[in-house]
Amino acid sequence: DAFQMGLNTEIYVDKSLILSELNKLVSSQGNFVCLSRPRRFGKSMAGNMISAYYSKGCDTREVFSQMKLGQEPCFDKYLNKFNVIKLDLNGWHQNAIVENSVVSLIEEINKSLLVDFRKQFPEIVFEEKSSLARCIKEVYAETGEKFVIIIDEYDVLIREQVPQSLFDSYLSFLNGLFKDTAIRPAIALAYITGIIPIVRDKVQSKLNEFTEYTMLNSGRLSGHVGFTREEVAALCDEYGMDKEECARWYDGYRLTDTIDIYNPLAVVSAMRNQEFGSYWSITGSFEALKDYILMDFEGIRQDVVAMISGGSVEVDVHSYLNTMDCFYSKDDVFTYLIHLGYLSYNKKDKTCCIPNEEVRQEWVRSVKLSPDYKKLMEIINASKKLLDATVEGNEEAVAKALDAAHTEVTNPLTYNDEHCFQSAICLAYFYANTRYTLFKELPTGKGYADLVLIPYLPNIPAMVIELKHNKSAGSALQQIKDKNYCQALNNYKGDLLFVGVNYDEKTKEHSCKIERLVKE
Repeated sequence: DAFQMGLNTEIYVDKSLILSELNKLVSSQGNFVCLSRPRRFGKSMAGNMISAYYSKGCDTREVFSQMKLGQEPCFDKYLNKFNVIKLDLNGWHQNAIVENSVVSLIEEINKSLLVDFRKQFPEIVFEEKSSLARCIKEVYAETGEKFVIIIDEYDVLIREQVPQSLFDSYLSFLNGLFKDTAIRPAIALAYITGIIPIVRDKVQSKLNEFTEYTMLNSGRLSGHVGFTREEVAALCDEYGMDKEECARWYDGYRLTDTIDIYNPLAVVSAMRNQEFGSYWSITGSFEALKDYILMDFEGIRQDVVAMISGGSVEVDVHSYLNTMDCFYSKDDVFTYLIHLGYLSYNKKDKTCCIPNEEVRQEWVRSVKLSPDYKKLMEIINASKKLLDATVEGNEEAVAKALDAAHTEVTNPLTYNDEHCFQSAICLAYFYANTRYTLFKELPTGKGYADLVLIPYLPNIPAMVIELKHNKSAGSALQQIKDKNYCQALNNYKGDLLFVGVNYDEKTKEHSCKIERLVKE
């Protein structure tokens, strides 16, 4: 029923090819699968589809024959062939909270499933208080029938503060299902999902047979949970929405060199409402994000500001233990936020960044009211005003803003250093990362342009910025023209800004000249 409800929604993206990958794993050495993704990324819908495909209690041949999976030569190899046990652990947990029966949650799950087993296999005598693991073993011993086990949000009892007795019961539950060698032949496929990867302590010892597919290492399941660029492009065409703007708002999760995924909830909401905005963020509280980025680790605040402004920072993702309460460095914090979807990871560069505009706005909300970030937010706002003044051609405002920025990011010993001056100017424009791709020392024309900004948003000009030391802003502007620095922008169709900046060492003041080239 849950799968059919998903099919009946106004916007449904066919993700059935995940079954082609899972079918390769059935009854094999790699048939224990753990998938972690941020909340609202389609994990539950995938679980419903997997259940509908494998379950003997369903007749879904007609449905799947019309999906992408139906074009695969062996699409029906395991169609409706197994007994399926599907647990929504978060649903069970929420009900237990309402009924004030959290401590006995695992006992209630086993009791409920025992009733189902007795209905499904009336010829088998199950003992009272038989666990799920014992029921599965007895059915397999009597009939040879195999099971597919699906646990949605397996990590909810790890993420939430639950009584130790419940946590211990849960570990025993997992141990019985996935560590007992006697039950392994009875399980055709185990598919568990969560937000965080398997915790590297007591939980890992119970689930070390699982192959993990995470936001850091997504492997064969990379494009199967979450919307791909091609799927989003098709939706944008259907609903008349701008593809580039959609990417700016919701893309940014690069799982492999060729696969980016978008947040499905946000994309679907934008299509329905015909408006780009923050949809995923309103399903959770930014208070959780704020708690982590306020942790007192060296360098974390500077890195947060750099990322809010569009930059990337280095991160070591290998030290984090996948826990909710043991953070030993900013690397642990950032790795955790990658798994939550608040950051995106670049495996090649070993860096992280804020993935898109929707999530960036959540970060800004998290820090702007915090006294710890007051000074850093002032720097961000100053950078935004500098960028706006440059686009408007306000030479005086740009010069004054650069005076302040130069003072802010250098000390008296390095204030007049030419390289520090260049670094200060580049840093002053860091807010431009939210609208532009920045290139420093770009080879073009007859030399190297100090700073070139190419917009990825519409209706704003590209920029070529040239810096001079103890000369004049006019000479910087003339060099842009004489050395044909705009050659790098020959294929750019919008307006261009030529920006000449000079720093006078004696007066410690900046001057600025701006010219706009309007392309026909």
